[in-house]
Amino acid sequence: MHGEFKVPGGKLVVVDLDVEQGAIANFRLAGDFFLEPDSALEAINSAVNGLPDTSDAKRIAAAVRAALPDDALLLGFSAESVAVAVRRSLARATNWGDYNWQVIHGTAYSPVMQMALDQVLAEEVGAGRREPTLRLWEWDAPAVVIGSFQSVKNEVDLVNADKHGFTVVRRISGGGAMFMEAGTAITYSIYAPSDLVEGMTFADSYAYLDEWVIVALKNLGIDASYQPLNDITSPSGKIGGAAQKRLGTGAVLHHVTMSYDMDGDKMVQVLRIGREKMSDKGTKSAAKRVDPLRSQTGLSRSAIIDQMVATFTGLYGSTPSSVTPDELEKASLLVVEKFGTEGWLQRVP
Repeated sequence: MHGEFKVPGGKLVVVDLDVEQGAIANFRLAGDFFLEPDSALEAINSAVNGLPDTSDAKRIAAAVRAALPDDALLLGFSAESVAVAVRRSLARATNWGDYNWQVIHGTAYSPVMQMALDQVLAEEVGAGRREPTLRLWEWDAPAVVIGSFQSVKNEVDLVNADKHGFTVVRRISGGGAMFMEAGTAITYSIYAPSDLVEGMTFADSYAYLDEWVIVALKNLGIDASYQPLNDITSPSGKIGGAAQKRLGTGAVLHHVTMSYDMDGDKMVQVLRIGREKMSDKGTKSAAKRVDPLRSQTGLSRSAIIDQMVATFTGLYGSTPSSVTPDELEKASLLVVEKFGTEGWLQRVP
């Protein structure tokens, strides 16, 4: 069995192994990491050999740490990343390059249609009717998108939302509220087979699925990094946040919203929690703009998106795609039956 795990911000960890009578055998660790002394490599190999093939990542990492000499130096990887690679090999996980990626960008949809499309496209990938896909969203109306488990009344000032023309919708993933206006944010979704994140914890998979965008931001001159659990940040402050949903259909939905040039004054009027967050950050001016991507790059939103697509394609390959008529029909039905209903919107008191 063969497994790979690219440590976010680090190096590639590669493992090869056999399973004999329920135990790991012939284990071999490789990669572009740095390890001193040389003898530590054999210590790691010996530590993993003989472990039950049912060992979880915690047990594997503990065995690796216990076997390392006191003066061992691991750069670009860790005992935990070895454990992830082992679990991915045992689960026969896939990698980015195993798929023919599609990219969708262009059409703006209503806020409630965006929610439905996320579910439909993820389900289509899980069913094998669509290739794994990256979709960049466009908006045709202002919206607040709340997480699956958030309370509308706790998160949104409905009077101010109505005053400023904001629709409130609920997505299927967890996490916090998204404040959306046309041209002020960059949101993307990744629809992938769950095999891509097999053997990873949610925390591991968040950084793994967003590493490409960290590379894209660095190419734009932003000193971007991932801050667990789900934030993309820079020395100048938070840039965006991620959310994820693993569907029972064999797919993972992962999406991120990054601020391009948001109206901070309007945001704290519409989002209740936004007032506390802005206060915590010492923001006093009502005219404050939340604009990390615009201010740190000096580029248009479209130029940043072009760089993102170019980076994704350069790393994993991709071809242009679009939402099909059948997918639009399924999403429209979900709007009527689920996402456009008060029952769904108000499902958390």
